[in-house]
Amino acid sequence: MEIRIGVQHVAREVVLESEQSPDEVRSLVETSLDKGTPLTLTDERGHTVVIPANTLGYIDIGSEQRGRVGFGG
Repeated sequence: MEIRIGVQHVAREVVLESEQSPDEVRSLVETSLDKGTPLTLTDERGHTVVIPANTLGYIDIGSEQRGRVGFGG
C-alpha cells in the first residue's frame, strides 16, 4: 500500500510502499502524535523512515488493494 507523508517546511512529500496494514499505520501515527515520539515506518524493501512527530503535516494512507494492470472489465 502507498503511504504519503507531508512534512512541515518541506516542499516534497515522503512516499513509500509498505506491507503494513492501514490499521497498523494509523495506530503508529496516533501513538506518535499522542506521545510526541518519532513516526517510524518500514517500506517493502526493509528501509526504515523516521519522521519527528512535531514535523508531521499529514498522512495519506492508501488502500491495501493493488491496482490492476492491463485491459479488463
